[in-house]
Amino acid sequence: MIFNKEKLQELVNEKGIKSSDDLNIFMKEVTKEVIEALYEGEITHHLGHGKHQKSETGNIRNGYGNKTVRSTAGEIQLDVPRDREGAFDPQVVKKREKDITGIEDRVISMYGLGLSTRDIQAHVEDIYGYNLSPEKVSTITDTVTERAKEWQSRPLDPVYPIIFMDALVIKLKVERTVKQAVIYGVIGINMEGVKECLGLYVSKDPESSRFWLSVMNELKNRGVKDVLIFSVDNLSGISEAIESAYPLAEVQKCVVHQIRNSLKHVPWKERKTVAADLKKIYTSATEECALLNLGDFKESWDAKYPYISQSWERNWSELATFFKYSAEIRKLIYTTNPIESFNRSLRKVSKNRPVFPNEDAAIKLFYLATMNVQKKWTMKHRDWGSIFSQLMIQFNERLERYL
Repeated sequence: MIFNKEKLQELVNEKGIKSSDDLNIFMKEVTKEVIEALYEGEITHHLGHGKHQKSETGNIRNGYGNKTVRSTAGEIQLDVPRDREGAFDPQVVKKREKDITGIEDRVISMYGLGLSTRDIQAHVEDIYGYNLSPEKVSTITDTVTERAKEWQSRPLDPVYPIIFMDALVIKLKVERTVKQAVIYGVIGINMEGVKECLGLYVSKDPESSRFWLSVMNELKNRGVKDVLIFSVDNLSGISEAIESAYPLAEVQKCVVHQIRNSLKHVPWKERKTVAADLKKIYTSATEECALLNLGDFKESWDAKYPYISQSWERNWSELATFFKYSAEIRKLIYTTNPIESFNRSLRKVSKNRPVFPNEDAAIKLFYLATMNVQKKWTMKHRDWGSIFSQLMIQFNERLERYL
């Protein structure tokens, strides 16, 4: 996790930080946690086995030694793991190293790297002048996997006014073959109007209502009792899963995705004209006007492209949800743009990794990318005061119990 000024400011109220002394205490706790996590990775690599696993060499963990070091936030007492043979030689903070001033931020920044073994090797060599093997890098960064699992299972708020869902295609190596997999992001806007990534889900199988129901049930098990509106792409099986898990929730399918799918097979020379006629539908002032414009579209284009109007009519109940709301809410829910911008951030860190060796490698990378993206999600959504007051009128009985 990377901390900057905005993140620290956000934690002031949460952690009761009222003075520079309080801030120093907090920073010492963070630095201690990160360094000790890296220690655990190092000794696991040194011994060749994790905690509570059988040793093939006879050398095992032998408790912890205490070590006090100086940092920019003051003295920190570290618990340094030991082995029975006394051969463990830590490199993150070496045995006789007593002053770590200036390295805290760089140690924490390791969590924000793209986790290419070469990148981390170069980073560690730059910090310590120590050349880590690729195997040792993997062992150390495996601590991130545990943190990702804790984050994925953390408790969530009881209600989210709006949740967005969308998919990102990746490639995974599965039993010596490369297969397509999909990582699904779930972004919620909480009662304060702030975005939050609720979870990341990897599926190696095609989209299905069974998979989406498992995602919905996980959200429920983590404390989400109610969702007002889901804004989603036209993912197979998702509407059925939402109806089963959150029967009172409204579903808004992404209009932008619907337009893209409609124009997919339209020749380039007619695409602009067809798009202009489609725009009359989704920019209508009311649902009644939109249906009239859809009728006009059918008259103009059904002879050539009947599948377009058929698709709009088939999905109309979930494409037209936004018509019942004001312009501010319409703009927020009629497209999955909030999660698409999130996916673009994930693509940036994965573009140099055309194939992931396994699912854990993908989760490690995308978890760290998510932590970096969420640093910027400190402000309420624009016009949230107006949006929330309208949601309170529309969903008064459901929201009042959570205020």
